Amino acid sequence: MKIMINNSSMQPIYEQVVEQVKGLILAGELKEEEMLPSVRTLSKDLKISALTVKKSYDCLEEEGYIITVHGKGSFVAPTNKELFLEENRKQVEADLELAIRKGRNSGLSKQELTELFTLILEESQ
Repeated sequence: MKIMINNSSMQPIYEQVVEQVKGLILAGELKEEEMLPSVRTLSKDLKISALTVKKSYDCLEEEGYIITVHGKGSFVAPTNKELFLEENRKQVEADLELAIRKGRNSGLSKQELTELFTLILEESQ
């Protein structure tokens, strides 16, 4: 599993793990029912505390991305397409909000932002 920890990031390490595992699941790199590394193995690989990995796995389980079976390990949960679609929508919405904020800070008007969005949307088809 390819996870990169950025120690200089303001984002907590457990959140970095959660976001990257979600990304791997959403991208299809981690398949349904695929076993994740054990807490100890991942903590050793990433050189972070096992408690941090456990907290990450707990968050992923709470959000429905993984299932943990006591004594057997953690596995990618069966896909809930609605959950994944909603997660993708939230990410797109956050990206658009950031782009709008940057545009406004650069002095672009609502009309200019709308025209730019429409232009980019048409070019991407």
